[in-house]
Amino acid sequence: MKKKSFLVTGGTGFIGASITKHLINSNYKVSVFDNNSRGKLGRLSDVKNKFSFIKGDIRNAKKVSKAFKNKDAVIHLAYVNGTEFFYKKPVEILDIAVKGIINVIDSCIKNNIKELYLASSSEVYQTPNKVPTKEDEMLKIPDVYNPRYSYGGGKIISELLGIHYGKKYFNKLVIFRPHNVYGFDMGNEHVIPQFINRMKGISKKNKNFYILGSGKEIRSFIHIKDFTDAFGLILRKGKHLEIYNIGTTEKIEISKLALQVSKLMNKKIIIKNKTIAKGSTKVRCPDISKLKKLGFIKKVSLTVGLKQVINSHQNIKKK
Repeated sequence: MKKKSFLVTGGTGFIGASITKHLINSNYKVSVFDNNSRGKLGRLSDVKNKFSFIKGDIRNAKKVSKAFKNKDAVIHLAYVNGTEFFYKKPVEILDIAVKGIINVIDSCIKNNIKELYLASSSEVYQTPNKVPTKEDEMLKIPDVYNPRYSYGGGKIISELLGIHYGKKYFNKLVIFRPHNVYGFDMGNEHVIPQFINRMKGISKKNKNFYILGSGKEIRSFIHIKDFTDAFGLILRKGKHLEIYNIGTTEKIEISKLALQVSKLMNKKIIIKNKTIAKGSTKVRCPDISKLKKLGFIKKVSLTVGLKQVINSHQNIKKK
């Protein structure tokens, strides 16, 4: 029997690599499309020779269309993540978002691919009206002049195109919205690895640890293993034209996150506050009722997950 063939755009990224491994371990035929501008093939070294790699830019329509030949399904993750990039590179982010989703949809139609999974983001909610936040929450761009919203805006465009083209051209189009995924080898542009890296500079003479905002900002983090298990459920059981939050309801204030990291790293810190970037979200916590109905159960607590990430950054023996 012929193996089902998947193509993962952005497959050498943090999330993309984990999804790629999941597909390989599920006995699918897998190809990865990435330009490695931020991803790296090293993330897939343990499944070397078990997938095909196609180097290319998601904005290149010809390369995308060629890569999509003879594929049964596509998982579209190619994007630019990392909060610092939202402010510094809004044009590039929008360029990749808009040209990328158009090329993906056009190539699916051209190659008669009827199954597409689109990665969106919790950023589409911006400041939600309700917390925990359901998938039917209003999506918004509060200020078109703020470069931060280039990221969330690009994801909203992707969702709009996905849903409406999905009605006409696809048998299964599913959107998933990750919420603060963390884990080994996630890169250094996110809050947890940034905290770990800066914590290394803390000493008896210098205990000041700076965080953006009041420290009362709240996030809910999901470990990459739990995220991948959740995605696997969506792959098997997700419904056509449905949207699923992927995250946990385990909330934590950013100041308490810093204190937890410091404790695990045997550091004593004095938290100092800096002005938070304009447009930052105060609270982010998903309602995952739809995901739970598919059978999702969280397995990795934040404490356990943080220990794993810290141990991957430096040789600290687990207590």
